[in-house]
Amino acid sequence: MRTVAKKSKFVEIKNQTDSSADLYFYGDIVSNWWGAWDDTDQYPEAIRDFLNGVSGKNLNIYVNSGGGSVFAGMAIYNMLKRHQGHKTVYVDGVAASIASVIALAGDKVVIPSNAFLMIHKPWMEALGNAKTLREKADFLDNIEIGIMNAYADRLKDGVDIETIRQMVQDETWLNGLEASQYFDIEVSQANEAVACVSDCFKDYKRTPQAFKEVPKVDPEPKVDETQNQINEMMMELDLI
Repeated sequence: MRTVAKKSKFVEIKNQTDSSADLYFYGDIVSNWWGAWDDTDQYPEAIRDFLNGVSGKNLNIYVNSGGGSVFAGMAIYNMLKRHQGHKTVYVDGVAASIASVIALAGDKVVIPSNAFLMIHKPWMEALGNAKTLREKADFLDNIEIGIMNAYADRLKDGVDIETIRQMVQDETWLNGLEASQYFDIEVSQANEAVACVSDCFKDYKRTPQAFKEVPKVDPEPKVDETQNQINEMMMELDLI
């Protein structure tokens, strides 16, 4: 579990001009500030405050994320869709799981030929009897409908949504060229590889080896037991 000191509660507005600003999704997507164990993690409240500060401006959105909370990601997707201003999304390394939905919120989406888009079925940990588990399964099916609607909005002409549904079933990793066969996106030339570290990669079935090789980091600072309990509760509540 990551337990690092908090540095900032709000997303910094970077490279802001009179008409544009930059927004980065370079960490996991979490539910709220307590779940953001790293400054790169994003959550709906922070994105809401960011968008309020750049109302009406064009956005350059840079994505390199392994995914995270479905509820948080869908909220962010809807906020970005409502933003009044042209949105250009650049997938610098990977847009996996719910980050793939966020990436498709752009009016223009650019994915280099060596970057990845990963789509899969939502899942969650659950305990309970047969009735409870059936209810959880129905719940996940309803969540998947929302995700599929977001994918359907960006389908390339002639692509059947059932093709994407099967890809979601199988957990599919698409490079930029492959993604452009199914989604209305632009492909740019391969760029220098951008590292991405995510707690989510260990949970996916077909994560490329390059994303599993986590670089060594300094030892984590100690935190009190209360904070550990809070972090564990937030992990249980987050839906991946």
